[in-house]
Amino acid sequence: MCIKCGKCIPECTIHRVNPDEATSPRGFLDILKGVEEGEIKIDKNFKDTVESCFLCNQCVEVCPNSLPTDFMIENARNLVAKKYGIAWWKRAFFFLLKNRWAYDLVSKLGFYFQTCGFKIEEEKKSIRSRFSLPMLHKGRLLPAFRKKTFLKKYPEKIEVKNPKKRVAIFIGCLANYNYTEVGDSLVEILKFLDIEIFIPKKQSCCGAPAYFTGDFKTTEELIKRNIEYFESFINEVDAIICPEATCSAMLKKDYEEYITHHMDKSWLDRHKKIKQKLFGTTEWLYKYTDLEKRLSNINKTSSVTYHDACHFGKVFGIKNEPRALISKVSELKEMSRPDVCCGFGGITIQSEKFDLAKKEGMIKANIIKEVDAEVVSAECSACRMQITEMLDKVGDNKKFLHPLEIIASKIKELN
Repeated sequence: MCIKCGKCIPECTIHRVNPDEATSPRGFLDILKGVEEGEIKIDKNFKDTVESCFLCNQCVEVCPNSLPTDFMIENARNLVAKKYGIAWWKRAFFFLLKNRWAYDLVSKLGFYFQTCGFKIEEEKKSIRSRFSLPMLHKGRLLPAFRKKTFLKKYPEKIEVKNPKKRVAIFIGCLANYNYTEVGDSLVEILKFLDIEIFIPKKQSCCGAPAYFTGDFKTTEELIKRNIEYFESFINEVDAIICPEATCSAMLKKDYEEYITHHMDKSWLDRHKKIKQKLFGTTEWLYKYTDLEKRLSNINKTSSVTYHDACHFGKVFGIKNEPRALISKVSELKEMSRPDVCCGFGGITIQSEKFDLAKKEGMIKANIIKEVDAEVVSAECSACRMQITEMLDKVGDNKKFLHPLEIIASKIKELN
């Protein structure tokens, strides 16, 4: 029960850019209670309110009662989706997430034809939209498709001599289609550590975009599909590692919450076996390999400032691990507020409420701009997309690199 202490409000992302009690965490909870008791109707105003949350988990982290406000809002969005439906373009996107063959086709066509509708920026790594469709607002800087996806670039098994461990890679959609250098870097590091690699070719989207939008039908389909697939190889690997904060949180935390409240409980035991082997990449590399030791005595030629992605820093408390590894190869310079949300917020915030994403993103970008560093890093491609665009808007030329990219570049120098 919310005790109205207000500890959540000072750090709340949406309240920072839209200081309204209705869209503060305790305001959300009051409104949801009103709906439950029949005092508040599920109308367009309710829809607008529950879709304004960034789902950054800051309120959950500071709440003295550890109230799962994010989970309650996700369920409220499902009620909205049942009443008002889901926009056609979101349904089309979720179709791609469920059907990789279709997403692969769109990606391939996108690579060859994106220059027809977009201006290529940053050596073909980003695109500036000339359209005004949702997510493609005119002037937006968005990640470009790559010629070949990560899952298409490598064989299913990458063997090494005298393997010490064997891991599976869950890559995530953005790293698979747009930021493939993240996966390339992970493969480079694992080979350096003599770790055998298994790349599950039939992996599906984790389901986070659909879940955060309230599309529980798609969410449940992807949960079942991934758990069933993971079960087919879970006993053959030491870990399933993922370079994405949001995917990791979805696979470990959100699957468990969703199954507990919406699915047959037999799925909980099946998920538990998989959950214990799921890790973020820097967390696993730091705790279960000798990477940190092997990166000693490297010449540090660059400076890096690190942003704590919400779904690692706030959900799992993964803060020290990436910093410990980065600091072995680069000079680490802390920004004043590394835990402030970048403002990505999910597909609805990025499209229908981009004004909120931009306000929060500019706050984050200016915090980063103050740091005298060459590179900004985070273990999240959604953060990468948002921060890259907002740094462009504030005129900061820092390069964004995933921690794995920073580490892999130094390993190449060693070799």
